[in-house]
Amino acid sequence: MNDAAPAPTPAPAPRKRARVRAPELIGKGGWLNTGGKDLTLADLRGKCVVVDFWTFCCINCLHVLDELRELEEKHRDTVVIIGVHSPKFVHEAEHAAVVDAVERYEVHHPVLDDPELATWKQYAVRAWPTLVVIDPEGYIVAQHAGEGHAHAIERLVAELEAEHEAKGTLRRGDGPYVAPEPVATDLRFPGKALALPGGTFLVSDSTRHQLVELAADGESVVRRIGSGKRGFTADSFSEPQGLALLPDGSVVVADTVNHALRRFDPATGSVETVAGTGRQWWQGSPTSGPAREVDLSSPWDVAWWQGRVWIAMAGVHQLWTWDPEGGTVEVAAGTTNEGLLDGPAAEAWFAQPSGLAAAGDRLWVADSETSALRYVHAVDSGYAVTSAVGTGLFDFGHRDGQAGQALLQHPLGVTALPDGSVAVCDTYNHALRRYDPATGEVSTLATDLREPSDAVLDGGDIVVVESARHRLTRLRLPEEAVRVDSVAHRTQRAATEVAPGALRLDVVFQAPAGQKLDTRYGPSTRLLVSSTPPELLVAGEGAGTDLFRELELNPEVSEGVLHVSAMAASCDDDPANEYPACHVHQQDWGVPVTVAAGGAARLPLVLAGMDDGA
Repeated sequence: MNDAAPAPTPAPAPRKRARVRAPELIGKGGWLNTGGKDLTLADLRGKCVVVDFWTFCCINCLHVLDELRELEEKHRDTVVIIGVHSPKFVHEAEHAAVVDAVERYEVHHPVLDDPELATWKQYAVRAWPTLVVIDPEGYIVAQHAGEGHAHAIERLVAELEAEHEAKGTLRRGDGPYVAPEPVATDLRFPGKALALPGGTFLVSDSTRHQLVELAADGESVVRRIGSGKRGFTADSFSEPQGLALLPDGSVVVADTVNHALRRFDPATGSVETVAGTGRQWWQGSPTSGPAREVDLSSPWDVAWWQGRVWIAMAGVHQLWTWDPEGGTVEVAAGTTNEGLLDGPAAEAWFAQPSGLAAAGDRLWVADSETSALRYVHAVDSGYAVTSAVGTGLFDFGHRDGQAGQALLQHPLGVTALPDGSVAVCDTYNHALRRYDPATGEVSTLATDLREPSDAVLDGGDIVVVESARHRLTRLRLPEEAVRVDSVAHRTQRAATEVAPGALRLDVVFQAPAGQKLDTRYGPSTRLLVSSTPPELLVAGEGAGTDLFRELELNPEVSEGVLHVSAMAASCDDDPANEYPACHVHQQDWGVPVTVAAGGAARLPLVLAGMDDGA
């Protein structure tokens, strides 16, 4: 018998990771939330850094901001989150607009304003949102695109903390975040408004997580509904947006970040949840059923039309409906693919629908990310979707005239007018526009409105929600349009040069540490590929379960956009756990490409992990 004490079990060696030196963080717009200090990576040495490439128009980016809040709080002394604001739209390149967005969405970490996409290019980012993890010694150790990665980053951060604590390279303590001074106004980034039968206005005071009833003057506060603290209780909301009056006099509220519909009774002041669970919908979740048992995803607006409440489900690029009598919800239009595609409702594509207005036999839709005005209408087979203004994800501007060539920029609201036309809150053009179906003409009714997000009729006036001026603004409906110089834009993202003919598409996915692909119920990955124009792809379009695809590009099409949607499901790899937690990772890419001899023959898109360049 050996009486010697057993040797201590050696600590497991840290996992080997690819390490790439992180490029410096640079941006012409400078830093926010730092008390005026410019940060460098050297200032962050000793911290685990999560760089979040985002833009404030993007619903997926807003989801990620919410996902990161818990990580940010739990690891406050070791983790620094840095937002790199990388604009898609021209308006998003305005510094003042970024300042507003940081406050509007309660971003409590430093933000670099990068209007020229300098850091985006240095990090070879291809999608909003993208998260890059930098270790305490300044090396990139992971990259993730899309949503659903907070659990993986949490696990990686724990490993980095242990590894660098042992090496002596971890620096604990407060990070560089400095909160800005709060500003006192009656409203703070209001979202939508509703004229109540008694002559007052109900407004969703989104950043303050409340509803506010204003007197007929649109200024005097009558009452506030909700505690003002973010939450999902009978007296709290989380960034509420859309409002719709129901036939019984109650109001349905799109409680956006709670992923729910609430019903507010103006007579009693009571609030109840009528749809949603408080959880965000993910691919594979039910798309119909009892309203309180089905997950929703960032409902942004609501409208009563044809006996149901229609929901602009911005988070999944669809329209859903809620039937108050039956107590059920279901998908009404859209496939979850992001883009502009008309046709039967079940086959149509939307891109972050954010505004709804019912007008007779049409339901008008402000489809924000395609800068489009669209409508749903009944056909023999059910419903169909038609575009009135707008062409796709990457073309936008301010141009009046015939609808086929007119341009909008990220509209968030639409209002039916008495003459059969519609007013469009052309949010990023700071304008109120008008589309007349009778003539097919688009005109401008008013300018110098700061991020208008909704409008309601009040007699002969139209009352506009000026979200970034924190107020309602009353305008006379003009008889003549305002003359505006035309301007057209395309997204400033650089196109990827690819060779004609064969192109290998690789979606890079590495299951996070402690997880494995979930194959219990069949393939755990999904890949969907299409293109605009459709003629760009000769072969490789469609759905499959492999995360790679051999594409063939048409040499006669010089440019276009490849639409790629990928999903991977992983679960905790612990044999002792009978019910392991499972996680969904997903992202949609719209990759602008130019087709030219000598271009790349491989297109890597990182969903999670590091591309080895194979």
